Amino acid sequence: MTQDPSTALDEVDRRIVHAMQIHPRAPWRLVGEVLAIDPVTAARRWQRMERDRLAWITAYPRLADPRNAVTAVVEIDTRAGAGPQVAETIAAQPRALNVKETAGGRDLVVSAQAPTLDELARFISLHLATVPGVTATRTHVVTAMPTEGSSWRLRDLDAGQRFQLERAAVSTPGPVRDAAWDAVDGRMLSLLSTDGRMPIRRLADELGTSVTTAGRRLRQLVGSRISLRCDVARPVSGWPLSAVYFASAPADKLREISQALAAVSEVRSCAITAGPHNLVIDVWLRSLPDVHNLEAHLCARLPLRVADRAVVLRTVKHMGRLLDPDGRCRGVVPLDWSIT
Repeated sequence: MTQDPSTALDEVDRRIVHAMQIHPRAPWRLVGEVLAIDPVTAARRWQRMERDRLAWITAYPRLADPRNAVTAVVEIDTRAGAGPQVAETIAAQPRALNVKETAGGRDLVVSAQAPTLDELARFISLHLATVPGVTATRTHVVTAMPTEGSSWRLRDLDAGQRFQLERAAVSTPGPVRDAAWDAVDGRMLSLLSTDGRMPIRRLADELGTSVTTAGRRLRQLVGSRISLRCDVARPVSGWPLSAVYFASAPADKLREISQALAAVSEVRSCAITAGPHNLVIDVWLRSLPDVHNLEAHLCARLPLRVADRAVVLRTVKHMGRLLDPDGRCRGVVPLDWSIT
């Protein structure tokens, strides 16, 4: 008998997850000190959550800088009954970061990412639009990502605990290079997308470098080209439902609106896009009525118009992780940053 996902995390587990969201590679000594628990206990509890597929740490190119990656939100229509199989086929593609089965005016919503705009266009035309069962695609190229999921947090640590972890997490990464990702960058990204807390020694072994070189490259990439994030299975997060809003706002108000959206606890990410809608807002919710309650709240506060909304029926893939119907991680598709 499997454990009910809704009761799978206790209070200490949730605090550990919150700590990992703030500082994904925090030493267990620090986590234990901040949470006032034994570091061995903290590590053991995290390992259990990973083993039970309830929480995990991954990596992906920083979405805020287009020199790192180009991203698009792709709406996909499918033949009747073909949606689940199309979703599984697309989820197997490394450059499909998120795959969601949705209700409403599209069957799937996919977040796709590639090193360049040309590579993104090639991926969409060759690997999304041609999947058997796909009848139409509509692509919204992301021009800016003011708010994204790595900044979303549980609400289980107090201000002092958050400050200690945030202070420890601060680093000074090297400048982002305008040059394309090199082979070591790409391999580091792929390894960390599988295990964001992979020990330096193992990273060095996998990269074929010294521990010193691996550590230096990690410090250079994280925060400049690579983002780390801790994700938790949505059913145990306290926010069991998900939806996507397709909204429009005056171009001169986009930055202001996106900053306001970042302060809304339900908002996971907000993408500024080029297309029929210039805002795509990803939200986590506590109940179905909140789909409309939140929309009404946002439209009353901000000069935006929600043109359409899609309730997520099932998240098939989340930032490279394949999910089961309970939202647990059932596998990972490592990012492949080679040019195809």
